[in-house]
Amino acid sequence: MPIKFKRLVTAYLSSVALAALLSACSSSPSDQRYGMSNDKAPDSAPELDHIENPIPRFEPYSRQGNRDYTVRGKNYQVWRDIEQHEVEGEASWYGKKFHGHLTSNGEIYDMYSMSAAHKNLPLPSYVEVTNLSNNKTVIVRVNDRGPFHQKRIIDLSYAAAYKLDMLKSGTAKVKIKLLRFDNDNTATKPQPGAQQYYVQLLASKNQQVLEQHQQQLQAEGLSTQLVTENGWQKLRLGPYYDVLSAEKYLANMRKGPYKDAYIINLKAN
Repeated sequence: MPIKFKRLVTAYLSSVALAALLSACSSSPSDQRYGMSNDKAPDSAPELDHIENPIPRFEPYSRQGNRDYTVRGKNYQVWRDIEQHEVEGEASWYGKKFHGHLTSNGEIYDMYSMSAAHKNLPLPSYVEVTNLSNNKTVIVRVNDRGPFHQKRIIDLSYAAAYKLDMLKSGTAKVKIKLLRFDNDNTATKPQPGAQQYYVQLLASKNQQVLEQHQQQLQAEGLSTQLVTENGWQKLRLGPYYDVLSAEKYLANMRKGPYKDAYIINLKAN
C-alpha cells in the first residue's frame, strides 16, 4: 500500500473513531449500556393488578442522581429546591430494553415496579400521575432521567403504564403533581446508624465568640450546634439527612462570612 494512501486511510479511521467517541460522550446515559437497540414490552408479563402504589415518604436525595448533566449537547438542570410542580403533558413508558440495568439514581430498573424517569426532578421524588383520557391515577417513585424527547414530560415504568391503561397507545396526555415531603428535623427521626450531615462554620477556643455567631444564626431561623472536641469549640449547622440540603446551606454560608465552611457527616446514634 503506498505510504500516502496508507496515511489517508489511517487518518480516516482515526476520525471515525473520534467521531464515535464524541457521539458516545454526548449521548444519553441510557444509550450506551443496553444490548437491545429498541425498547419493547416483555414477552410474557406477570399479573400486575396486585401491584400497589408506593407509599410516598421523605427520602434523602441521592448524590449520584442529582448532578446537572448534558445529553446530546443539551444541558439539563436538576430542580434541587423545588417546592411545587403540577403540569400537563405527554407521558411515555419504557420497558424490556432497560429492565435490570442501572437507573440514573444508581438503582436497578425494574419495569414491574411503580417508578418513572424525569428530566429535572430531584432523585428520588414521588409524583402523582393522572391519565387525562380515563382519569386513572397512580403514584410513582422517580429514580431515573428521561424521557429525552422534547414533547414528553415523564417516562413511566411498564407497570405504571399498565395501571394507567396506556400500553397500547404508547403515550398518553397526563397531569403530574409532585408530592412534596419536607426534611423537618423535628418530625424526621433517622434510624440509628443513618448518615447525618453538618455544615461546620467555625472552630475556636473562644466560646463567647462562637456563641455570638450562634445567636445570630438562630435568630435567622437556622438550626445550629455548638460542640466541644479536643479543647476546641465548633459551630455547626444541622443536622441534615441528605447531602443536597447540606450543600445548599454550605453554598449560602460561603457567600457570607464563613468562607472556609465545609460539610462533615456523622452517623446518628
